Amino acid sequence: MNVKINNVQKFYGEKESRIQVLKGIDCEINDGEICVLLGPSGSGKSTLLNIIGGLENADEGCIDIGTFCTDDMKEKDLADYRRNNLGFVFQFYNLVPDLTIKENIEVCAYLTDTPLDMDELLDTLGLTEHQNKFPNQLSGGQQQRCAIGRALIKNPPLLLFDEPTGALDYTTSKDILELIEKINQKYRNTMIIVTHNQAISLMADRILKLRDGKIVSNKMNTDKITAKDLEW
Repeated sequence: MNVKINNVQKFYGEKESRIQVLKGIDCEINDGEICVLLGPSGSGKSTLLNIIGGLENADEGCIDIGTFCTDDMKEKDLADYRRNNLGFVFQFYNLVPDLTIKENIEVCAYLTDTPLDMDELLDTLGLTEHQNKFPNQLSGGQQQRCAIGRALIKNPPLLLFDEPTGALDYTTSKDILELIEKINQKYRNTMIIVTHNQAISLMADRILKLRDGKIVSNKMNTDKITAKDLEW
């Protein structure tokens, strides 16, 4: 699914304290691409991701995804937009501690009439043998795999990742990035990954760099390498 970002602007505060966080973001991410969004803290990366995901509203501009446009959406429309189009993966896993791994994933399966096959997904995630365990019985990497499964079970056309390896060590981070790459190849979801780690951009199809609320670079990666070959 193509993602079109049209003149997105975002302000916080009022009067003398009013600041502009996003200053007219325009770009397009093509169907099936892995797009890495880079930039220093305060550049507007997470704000832009939240607007794409319908968690925040833009003050100007809109996001076009398929038949949806976020401009002037009512809350019910935004809920439909998130349910039908999006899966979110965050730095911290936000799993329900009293549910098993399988049950944590099943929570989102009920949001669609056409969920992915659970057994096949658990196998893809490498969680088949852990499906009846609780989150506190798993490593951080395994919990993140569960969080990815929860986002993926409804097979959304767009997956959003906010620092998905930020809480993980080097080896586990690479495992998760290899899983993200595998999912992109298998299910062809469009993916947007916010990260501070520039090395991750080497596995992306598109690299967007933000600075001070503006896109300062929008490049296709002609030297893409596999997640397995990343080093930092």
